[in-house]
Amino acid sequence: MLSVHLEAGVVELRDLAQPELLPGFARIRLLIAGICNTDLELQRGYYGFSGTPGHEFVGEVVEADSPELIGKRVVGEINLACGRCSWCARGLGRHCPQRTVLGIVKHPGAFSEFLTLPERNLHVVPDGISLEAAVFVEPLGAACEILDQVPLTAGDEVAVLGDGKLGLLIAQVLQAHGCRVIQYGKHAEKLRISAARGVTTEIIGGSLPMAAFRYVVDATGSPGGLRSAVQMVEPRGTVVLKSTMHGEVPVDTAPVIVNEITLVGSRCGRFEPALELLARGAVDVASMVSERIPLSRAKEAFARAAEKGVLKVLLTA
Repeated sequence: MLSVHLEAGVVELRDLAQPELLPGFARIRLLIAGICNTDLELQRGYYGFSGTPGHEFVGEVVEADSPELIGKRVVGEINLACGRCSWCARGLGRHCPQRTVLGIVKHPGAFSEFLTLPERNLHVVPDGISLEAAVFVEPLGAACEILDQVPLTAGDEVAVLGDGKLGLLIAQVLQAHGCRVIQYGKHAEKLRISAARGVTTEIIGGSLPMAAFRYVVDATGSPGGLRSAVQMVEPRGTVVLKSTMHGEVPVDTAPVIVNEITLVGSRCGRFEPALELLARGAVDVASMVSERIPLSRAKEAFARAAEKGVLKVLLTA
């Protein structure tokens, strides 16, 4: 099978044998996949990664223990928990210390003609959701995770820093929840996607507001994002951290301590609310697709995804 291999920053294609199918796992034929910022960070050296990347995907189940899954279009949660430890018993499988992670930690990813995942990780995609929309379920779930972590209610004002792929999803999710969202970014054409959904948008020019928001989400993907977010949040406010980057990020803890700011790390989320938002058309993901490139041209696709101003690049089977 054709598979993408990433090592030392180099993207190449390899012809590999199909992965072994373990009990309780499903074999999935790739239909479509998305390149995200984490994949680009892996290319830059994040986690010292070597192997097949990719964790945003839609596929068709071709083999499984559960016959009702065969032929279904599915998306898959990326954390493979052990299911036996105290963390898993507390419902914290996404943080299981024994976990592997699809396309990131010790489990071959989705940028391949075939992949495997535990059946319990799979969610069937409803017929009314297109492939190109369903491929956004994983990052959309990550955006929804904020609502599981922070007690946001309708009418709360939230600042979202960053107008990249995740920032646009976060702004739309929070707006759909009833929050009053102000999104700050550098690209008018990207911010128009959020603005069309009712989000107030601001082009970052000079200085950002100081101590102006009770809630701030950093989705900049840049080392300076946290510093800006801390400056923007009011005393005893909450900053949600959504940026993952290769390398260390310097943090001035003094304003965090003095102003008693709560920092919330936020990563993966549940898929159910993401599927529900897509099913009722509450978020616009179609406008976020910049290009579709066959899996066989993955090297070109990675280069395109890394270009400034590009949003989602999709790999097609």
